[in-house]
Parts: sequence; structure tokens; C-alpha cells
Amino acid sequence: MNADTPTASDERPAQVPTQAYGVGDTSFRAAGGVSGLRRLVEDFYQLMDTLPEAATIRAMHPDDITEAADKLHRFLCGWLGGPRLYREKYGAIHIPAAHAHLDIGAAERDAWLHCMAAALARQDYSQDFRDYLLRELFRPAEGCRRAARRARALDSDAS
Repeated sequence: MNADTPTASDERPAQVPTQAYGVGDTSFRAAGGVSGLRRLVEDFYQLMDTLPEAATIRAMHPDDITEAADKLHRFLCGWLGGPRLYREKYGAIHIPAAHAHLDIGAAERDAWLHCMAAALARQDYSQDFRDYLLRELFRPAEGCRRAARRARALDSDAS
């Protein structure tokens, strides 16, 4: 491979048929690889900073979101079938458990998904990939809500 040969991280989003999403690296490629996911995460946090309906979830993050953005970007790369960048830098993660300490209810879950939907709309992704990704992201978002609810129940039982 020479310097003029594009790598997976440099590719534009691929037009991948819906049935192929979630198989191998098709979702990672459809998202534009490393650089495409970096753009998605940048837009996501920019929207979280500015959308009034995201104020509650923005307040759950530190003022400097550099590390949170890095973690989300790295997680998405591996979760979508690309390189496991999160594991390389931060180790293993179970998303719901990592967020169980936060006060996440349906409104917070939906605000997070709203920011992601708006960020997805800014990307040069096919509509079927945007729809697929948002459906798939509901699962960890809902898992975080459930984990937070269980943690609150345990806290109240211990009191």
C-alpha cells in the first residue's frame, strides 16, 4: 500500500444494503470509518452543547468533553465492526454498567437519542443506514436507563 492508497479510515461512507449492516465491518464502513465516526461524534457533542432539550444530559458530563468524545468515538468504531480502539486505550466496557451511576430516565435516554438522530442527519449516510444505526443505538441507551433504574432501586433499598 502506498501513501496514495486510501485506507478504511479515509473512505467516504459506503452505500451498503440494509441486510449487510451489523455483519463484519459493513456498518463501520457505512459510517465512513474512523474519520466518519469522528465527524459524527463531533456533531453529536456540538448538538448536545446547543440543543435546549439536551441540557440535562449535557449537565451529566464534565465541562471539557474531550475524553467523553474520545470514548464515544472509540467505542463506536469497535461496536460497528471496525478496530477496537476503545479496548486498546481504556480496556473493556459494559456500557450500561458504566452509566449506572447517572440519573438516566426515559427523558434522558430520549434526549441522547435526539442528539444522535440530529448528528446522524448531518452525515453523508444513506437514510437506511441512519435508521438502522438509530434503532441499534436504542439498545445501549435503553440498557443505560435500566441500569440506572436498578442502581437507584439498590440505593433506596440500602437506605
